[in-house]
Amino acid sequence: MSAAVPDPLVPAVYRIDEVVRELPGGEVFSWTLSPKARGGVEGRPGQFNMLYQLGAGEVPISISAVLEDGRLVHTIRDVGGVTAAMADLVAGDEVGLRGPFGSAWPVEAAEGRDLVLVAGGIGLAPLRPVMHHALTHRERFNRLFLLYGTRQPADILYRGELEAWRGRLDLDVAVTVDRGDSGWHGNVGVVTKLIERGGFDPHNAVAMICGPEVMMRFAVLGLEHRGVTADRMYLSMERNMKCAVGYCGHCQLGGLFICKDGPVFRFDAVEPLFDVREL
Repeated sequence: MSAAVPDPLVPAVYRIDEVVRELPGGEVFSWTLSPKARGGVEGRPGQFNMLYQLGAGEVPISISAVLEDGRLVHTIRDVGGVTAAMADLVAGDEVGLRGPFGSAWPVEAAEGRDLVLVAGGIGLAPLRPVMHHALTHRERFNRLFLLYGTRQPADILYRGELEAWRGRLDLDVAVTVDRGDSGWHGNVGVVTKLIERGGFDPHNAVAMICGPEVMMRFAVLGLEHRGVTADRMYLSMERNMKCAVGYCGHCQLGGLFICKDGPVFRFDAVEPLFDVREL
Protein backbone atom coordinates (compact mmCIF):
# COMPACT_ATOMS: atom_id res chain seq x y z
CA MET A 1 0.00 0.00 0.00
CA SER A 2 1.37 3.43 -0.93
CA ALA A 3 1.96 6.01 1.77
CA ALA A 4 -0.77 8.59 2.28
CA VAL A 5 -0.14 11.99 0.73
CA PRO A 6 -0.17 14.74 3.41
CA ASP A 7 -3.13 17.09 3.21
CA PRO A 8 -1.77 20.41 1.89
CA LEU A 9 -4.32 22.27 4.03
CA VAL A 10 -3.28 20.66 7.34
CA PRO A 11 -0.14 22.13 8.97
CA ALA A 12 2.47 19.86 10.53
CA VAL A 13 3.94 20.81 13.90
CA TYR A 14 7.46 22.25 13.85
CA ARG A 15 9.67 23.37 16.72
CA ILE A 16 11.57 26.66 16.66
CA ASP A 17 15.14 25.64 17.42
CA GLU A 18 16.69 29.09 17.09
CA VAL A 19 15.60 32.69 16.60
CA VAL A 20 18.08 35.13 15.04
CA ARG A 21 17.34 38.88 14.94
CA GLU A 22 18.74 39.80 11.55
CA LEU A 23 18.46 43.60 11.71
CA PRO A 24 18.70 46.25 14.43
CA GLY A 25 15.31 46.68 16.07
CA GLY A 26 14.38 43.05 15.59
CA GLU A 27 11.70 43.60 12.94
CA VAL A 28 13.37 41.00 10.69
CA PHE A 29 14.12 37.64 12.25
CA SER A 30 14.96 34.11 11.15
CA TRP A 31 13.60 30.86 12.52
CA THR A 32 15.42 27.55 12.32
CA LEU A 33 12.68 24.91 12.31
CA SER A 34 12.68 21.16 12.87
CA PRO A 35 9.67 18.82 12.54
CA LYS A 36 8.18 17.51 15.76
CA ALA A 37 7.41 14.18 14.08
CA ARG A 38 9.90 12.12 12.08
CA GLY A 39 10.56 13.30 8.56
CA GLY A 40 9.63 16.78 7.45
CA VAL A 41 9.30 18.64 4.21
CA GLU A 42 12.04 19.38 1.73
CA GLY A 43 12.11 22.58 -0.22
CA ARG A 44 13.84 23.79 -3.37
CA PRO A 45 15.33 27.28 -3.74
CA GLY A 46 12.51 29.75 -4.38
CA GLN A 47 9.67 27.74 -2.85
CA PHE A 48 7.71 28.89 0.19
CA ASN A 49 5.91 27.44 3.18
CA MET A 50 2.80 28.61 5.00
CA LEU A 51 3.74 29.24 8.64
CA TYR A 52 0.93 29.12 11.17
CA GLN A 53 0.63 30.37 14.73
CA LEU A 54 -2.37 29.21 16.73
CA GLY A 55 -4.70 32.10 17.46
CA ALA A 56 -2.93 34.49 15.09
CA GLY A 57 -3.13 33.00 11.59
CA GLU A 58 -0.69 31.98 8.88
CA VAL A 59 1.55 33.71 6.36
CA PRO A 60 3.54 32.62 3.28
CA ILE A 61 7.29 32.78 3.91
CA SER A 62 10.02 31.81 1.45
CA ILE A 63 12.58 29.22 2.48
CA SER A 64 15.79 31.13 3.16
CA ALA A 65 18.02 28.11 3.83
CA VAL A 66 17.94 24.33 4.04
CA LEU A 67 20.58 23.17 6.52
CA GLU A 68 22.71 20.06 6.07
CA ASP A 69 20.64 18.21 8.66
CA GLY A 70 17.44 19.03 6.77
CA ARG A 71 16.16 21.75 9.07
CA LEU A 72 14.53 24.75 7.44
CA VAL A 73 15.29 28.44 7.91
CA HIS A 74 12.68 31.11 7.24
CA THR A 75 13.38 34.84 7.41
CA ILE A 76 10.33 36.86 8.46
CA ARG A 77 9.58 40.58 8.56
CA ASP A 78 7.21 41.93 11.21
CA VAL A 79 4.73 43.78 8.98
CA GLY A 80 1.28 42.81 10.25
CA GLY A 81 -0.78 41.17 12.96
CA VAL A 82 0.33 37.59 12.30
CA THR A 83 4.03 38.35 11.90
CA ALA A 84 3.91 40.67 14.94
CA ALA A 85 2.66 37.74 17.01
CA MET A 86 5.35 35.52 15.52
CA ALA A 87 8.01 38.04 16.47
CA ASP A 88 7.28 37.28 20.14
CA LEU A 89 8.01 33.56 19.84
CA VAL A 90 11.24 32.10 21.18
CA ALA A 91 13.26 28.92 20.80
CA GLY A 92 11.24 25.95 22.03
CA ASP A 93 7.90 27.29 20.85
CA GLU A 94 5.94 25.32 18.27
CA VAL A 95 4.32 26.48 15.03
CA GLY A 96 2.45 24.91 12.14
CA LEU A 97 3.92 24.50 8.68
CA ARG A 98 2.30 23.64 5.35
CA GLY A 99 4.36 23.15 2.23
CA PRO A 100 6.49 23.43 0.32
CA PHE A 101 4.53 25.27 -2.34
CA GLY A 102 5.21 27.01 -5.61
CA SER A 103 7.79 26.99 -8.35
CA ALA A 104 11.54 27.07 -7.73
CA TRP A 105 14.48 29.00 -9.12
CA PRO A 106 15.70 27.06 -12.21
CA VAL A 107 19.26 26.58 -11.01
CA GLU A 108 19.85 23.91 -13.67
CA ALA A 109 19.19 26.48 -16.42
CA ALA A 110 22.19 28.48 -15.18
CA GLU A 111 24.68 25.61 -15.28
CA GLY A 112 27.57 26.40 -17.61
CA ARG A 113 26.60 30.08 -17.64
CA ASP A 114 27.24 33.22 -15.63
CA LEU A 115 24.71 33.35 -12.77
CA VAL A 116 23.62 36.84 -11.72
CA LEU A 117 21.55 37.26 -8.56
CA VAL A 118 19.92 40.67 -8.10
CA ALA A 119 18.30 41.28 -4.72
CA GLY A 120 16.62 44.21 -3.03
CA GLY A 121 16.08 44.42 0.74
CA ILE A 122 14.58 41.28 2.24
CA GLY A 123 14.44 39.89 -1.31
CA LEU A 124 17.86 38.44 -0.56
CA ALA A 125 16.18 35.77 1.59
CA PRO A 126 14.54 33.79 -1.27
CA LEU A 127 17.77 34.02 -3.30
CA ARG A 128 20.00 32.86 -0.45
CA PRO A 129 19.36 29.13 -1.13
CA VAL A 130 20.41 29.70 -4.76
CA MET A 131 23.72 31.06 -3.53
CA HIS A 132 24.14 28.13 -1.17
CA HIS A 133 23.44 25.70 -4.03
CA ALA A 134 25.79 27.46 -6.43
CA LEU A 135 28.64 27.54 -3.91
CA THR A 136 28.10 23.87 -3.02
CA HIS A 137 28.24 22.98 -6.73
CA ARG A 138 30.61 25.74 -7.78
CA GLU A 139 32.10 23.72 -10.65
CA ARG A 140 28.72 23.67 -12.45
CA PHE A 141 28.59 27.43 -13.00
CA ASN A 142 30.75 29.95 -14.77
CA ARG A 143 31.08 33.33 -13.05
CA LEU A 144 28.85 34.03 -10.07
CA PHE A 145 27.55 37.48 -9.13
CA LEU A 146 25.44 38.83 -6.28
CA LEU A 147 24.19 42.41 -6.69
CA TYR A 148 22.38 43.55 -3.56
CA GLY A 149 20.76 46.85 -2.65
CA THR A 150 19.04 48.17 0.48
CA ARG A 151 17.68 51.52 1.60
CA GLN A 152 20.38 52.12 4.24
CA PRO A 153 23.30 50.24 5.81
CA ALA A 154 21.20 49.15 8.79
CA ASP A 155 18.93 47.20 6.42
CA ILE A 156 21.66 44.90 5.08
CA LEU A 157 20.57 41.31 5.63
CA TYR A 158 22.90 38.41 6.59
CA ARG A 159 25.89 40.69 7.14
CA GLY A 160 28.21 37.95 8.37
CA GLU A 161 27.44 35.71 5.44
CA LEU A 162 27.81 38.56 2.95
CA GLU A 163 31.24 39.37 4.37
CA ALA A 164 32.27 35.73 4.05
CA TRP A 165 31.06 35.61 0.45
CA ARG A 166 32.95 38.81 -0.39
CA GLY A 167 36.12 37.14 0.85
CA ARG A 168 35.91 34.38 -1.75
CA LEU A 169 37.94 34.56 -4.96
CA ASP A 170 35.35 32.71 -7.06
CA LEU A 171 32.45 35.04 -6.39
CA ASP A 172 31.68 38.71 -7.09
CA VAL A 173 29.56 40.45 -4.44
CA ALA A 174 28.53 44.10 -4.73
CA VAL A 175 26.36 45.86 -2.16
CA THR A 176 24.83 49.31 -2.47
CA VAL A 177 22.54 51.48 -0.33
CA ASP A 178 20.15 54.24 -1.33
CA ARG A 179 21.38 56.44 1.52
CA GLY A 180 24.71 56.08 3.27
CA ASP A 181 25.66 57.22 6.76
CA SER A 182 28.86 58.39 8.43
CA GLY A 183 30.10 54.83 8.83
CA TRP A 184 29.32 53.66 5.31
CA HIS A 185 32.19 53.63 2.79
CA GLY A 186 30.63 51.43 0.10
CA ASN A 187 28.47 52.02 -2.95
CA VAL A 188 25.61 54.52 -2.80
CA GLY A 189 22.79 54.35 -5.32
CA VAL A 190 20.15 51.98 -6.62
CA VAL A 191 20.99 48.38 -7.45
CA THR A 192 20.59 49.02 -11.18
CA LYS A 193 23.88 50.94 -11.04
CA LEU A 194 25.58 47.68 -10.12
CA ILE A 195 24.01 46.05 -13.16
CA GLU A 196 25.41 48.82 -15.38
CA ARG A 197 28.93 48.05 -14.16
CA GLY A 198 28.50 44.53 -15.46
CA GLY A 199 31.38 42.09 -15.26
CA PHE A 200 29.16 39.27 -16.49
CA ASP A 201 28.64 38.09 -20.07
CA PRO A 202 25.11 39.29 -20.94
CA HIS A 203 24.88 36.82 -23.82
CA ASN A 204 25.69 33.85 -21.59
CA ALA A 205 24.10 34.86 -18.30
CA VAL A 206 21.03 33.79 -16.37
CA ALA A 207 19.65 36.39 -13.97
CA MET A 208 17.45 35.77 -10.93
CA ILE A 209 15.77 38.79 -9.34
CA CYS A 210 13.86 39.28 -6.08
CA GLY A 211 12.81 42.42 -4.25
CA PRO A 212 10.15 45.14 -4.31
CA GLU A 213 8.27 45.15 -7.61
CA VAL A 214 9.50 48.62 -8.57
CA MET A 215 13.09 47.46 -7.98
CA MET A 216 12.52 44.35 -10.11
CA ARG A 217 10.99 46.46 -12.88
CA PHE A 218 14.11 48.62 -13.14
CA ALA A 219 16.45 45.66 -12.67
CA VAL A 220 14.84 43.99 -15.67
CA LEU A 221 15.28 47.16 -17.72
CA GLY A 222 18.93 47.36 -16.69
CA LEU A 223 19.57 43.74 -17.61
CA GLU A 224 17.77 44.16 -20.94
CA HIS A 225 19.91 47.21 -21.67
CA ARG A 226 23.02 45.10 -21.02
CA GLY A 227 21.74 42.42 -23.43
CA VAL A 228 20.19 39.77 -21.17
CA THR A 229 17.10 38.45 -22.93
CA ALA A 230 13.70 37.94 -21.26
CA ASP A 231 13.94 34.16 -21.50
CA ARG A 232 17.07 34.22 -19.31
CA MET A 233 15.62 36.37 -16.54
CA TYR A 234 13.61 34.94 -13.65
CA LEU A 235 11.87 36.81 -10.87
CA SER A 236 9.94 35.99 -7.73
CA MET A 237 6.54 37.64 -7.33
CA GLU A 238 4.97 37.90 -3.88
CA ARG A 239 1.32 38.95 -3.80
CA ASN A 240 -1.08 38.54 -0.86
CA MET A 241 -1.06 34.74 -0.85
CA LYS A 242 -3.57 33.15 1.54
CA CYS A 243 -4.32 29.51 0.74
CA ALA A 244 -1.18 28.49 -1.24
CA VAL A 245 -3.16 26.12 -3.47
CA GLY A 246 -5.08 28.44 -5.79
CA TYR A 247 -8.47 28.21 -4.05
CA CYS A 248 -9.00 31.68 -2.62
CA GLY A 249 -7.90 33.90 -5.52
CA HIS A 250 -6.20 36.50 -3.32
CA CYS A 251 -2.93 36.29 -5.25
CA GLN A 252 -4.38 36.37 -8.76
CA LEU A 253 -2.28 38.39 -11.20
CA GLY A 254 -3.97 38.56 -14.58
CA GLY A 255 -4.63 34.93 -15.48
CA LEU A 256 -2.01 33.62 -13.05
CA PHE A 257 -2.13 32.58 -9.42
CA ILE A 258 1.15 33.47 -7.74
CA CYS A 259 0.88 30.68 -5.17
CA LYS A 260 0.58 27.78 -7.61
CA ASP A 261 1.88 29.19 -10.93
CA GLY A 262 4.75 31.00 -9.19
CA PRO A 263 6.16 32.62 -7.20
CA VAL A 264 9.15 32.20 -9.56
CA PHE A 265 8.38 33.13 -13.17
CA ARG A 266 10.47 33.44 -16.28
CA PHE A 267 10.19 37.08 -17.19
CA ASP A 268 8.79 36.59 -20.67
CA ALA A 269 5.81 34.76 -19.08
CA VAL A 270 4.81 37.82 -17.03
CA GLU A 271 6.25 40.62 -19.15
CA PRO A 272 2.83 41.80 -20.44
CA LEU A 273 1.54 42.03 -16.87
CA PHE A 274 4.49 44.19 -15.81
CA ASP A 275 3.33 46.80 -18.31
CA VAL A 276 -0.06 47.14 -16.54
CA ARG A 277 0.68 49.31 -13.53
CA GLU A 278 -2.81 48.83 -12.07
CA LEU A 279 -2.10 45.14 -11.48
